[in-house]
Amino acid sequence: MKFTKDVLRIDPSAVVGQIEQTLREQVLRQLKRKGVVVALSGGIDSSVTLALCARALGKERVLALQLPEHESNDENLVLGQLLVDKLKVNSIVEEIGPILDAAGCYRRRDEAIRKQVPEYDARHKCKIVLANAREHRGFEFFHLVVESPEGVQQKVRLEAEVYLGIVAATNMKQRARKFFEYYHADRLNYAVTGTPNRLEYDQGFFVKNGDGAADVKPIAHLYKTQVYQIAEYLEIPEEIRSRPPTTDTYSLPQTQEEFYFSVPYGQMDLCLYGLNHGVTAAEVSEATGLRIDQVDRIYAEIGSKRRATRYLHTKPLLIERVEGPCVD
Repeated sequence: MKFTKDVLRIDPSAVVGQIEQTLREQVLRQLKRKGVVVALSGGIDSSVTLALCARALGKERVLALQLPEHESNDENLVLGQLLVDKLKVNSIVEEIGPILDAAGCYRRRDEAIRKQVPEYDARHKCKIVLANAREHRGFEFFHLVVESPEGVQQKVRLEAEVYLGIVAATNMKQRARKFFEYYHADRLNYAVTGTPNRLEYDQGFFVKNGDGAADVKPIAHLYKTQVYQIAEYLEIPEEIRSRPPTTDTYSLPQTQEEFYFSVPYGQMDLCLYGLNHGVTAAEVSEATGLRIDQVDRIYAEIGSKRRATRYLHTKPLLIERVEGPCVD
């Protein structure tokens, strides 16, 4: 059978029904929780997750949390509230900026940046970007984009020490959000819901013990393309469905393509599916419009990210297996 984009087409009604049934079993019977907490970012994945949970458990058993910080895009709250109003679920806004200030998140990040850009201060903005895998030939390097108060941008290739320092500091944002998710989950006897799609879950696009921490992940088996199909079926507001996927981590606008996946999610989905199912680079090339050598590089990049992020999926290691009531 010819490999085409249609390989990712699903029956949204059937998939939604299966997710709803499984969620009820997992949350109410296996985890024995009364409901779920969903961190809502204004993006497609958390929006679909919230809608699925509301359908599966009932709106009265779902709490939507919006968790902005000092550098968050104001649009996130607007879009999140749009969905909350549509679904009529309970919601709370928790501002995590003060916690991040107290922990030194912004200060530590800025100190790391100044090792390569000495003039950087709180008036500047920044983001991290990755080379485009369609054209990149060789080892991947991250670059830092810095914007001055006057709007002038410069781009520098990051030294490993500086990159790690920036990422370590910004990861505090994801971990602070999880702090509040589990506070409200404990308070209500709820489970915490994760929102990664298959591409993010497979490629380690999450922070360990941050947005990677959850009790249930309802859409981790779905390719991003399929999440959009479900969003349309669930009538997620068009303003959310038409918004480009973002990270909401840095002070400059940053797409997921810039930061992690190198090519648009539609092409990455087909490449990931192709690699998972033994489809040749030539077949994927025809379906995606990428050159064969570009698909080969993306295949290699997928494998490299799987190896590099295996640690993120690893459970705590024990010296000896502990028998008894604990679940392994």
